[in-house]
Amino acid sequence: MLTDPIADMLTRIRNANLALHDQVDMPGSKLKAEVARVLEQEGYIAGFALEEADASGRRNLMVRLRYDRDRRRVISGIQRVSKPGRRVYADKDTLPRVLGGMGIAIVSTSQGVLTGQEARRRGVGGEVLCTVW
Repeated sequence: MLTDPIADMLTRIRNANLALHDQVDMPGSKLKAEVARVLEQEGYIAGFALEEADASGRRNLMVRLRYDRDRRRVISGIQRVSKPGRRVYADKDTLPRVLGGMGIAIVSTSQGVLTGQEARRRGVGGEVLCTVW
């Protein structure tokens, strides 16, 4: 059993990205699918698919990575912020700005999983899951 499934997801994406893989598979969940949705919406990944539960009751999340025409990585870095041992929460005024707005922070709020910019616009705070640039 994993103690931090989001960190596992980010590590799998980071490793596949460094190895220039086209896609990466991992155990799926609703929260991971929401993080993948935000990454796709912001243009960091090409797409994702959350498969339905199989006979054992487990779901699979497939993430398609994105590269430019010259096969350069779109994701330069991805880092977990809030961890099981140290949760990081921010209100709407203290949400982090990543590389002066060149990256995004992914925040779990009462209105769902949002980017830091969208959470700031809606006037909500929450748990800062990770940063991507």
